[in-house]
Amino acid sequence: MTSTRASRCMTYGEQCAPGLPEWLFDWGVGLGAAAFVVALAAPVVRVRQVALTVQILAECAALCVILSHA
Repeated sequence: MTSTRASRCMTYGEQCAPGLPEWLFDWGVGLGAAAFVVALAAPVVRVRQVALTVQILAECAALCVILSHA
């Protein structure tokens, strides 16, 4: 699931990317935290299900961004 560049970075320390933008991390944490709070605190089952789905999709998107940017 990683690129040739990521493999070379992990193996030899060459062609490493400078890192993810800080705003991407901040937005991801904010979205995940908001969905987490709604999933736990909302009284309506449908709202909780939607919040849980948003949280899972945000985590999958973060994983894809991290793997593709390495």
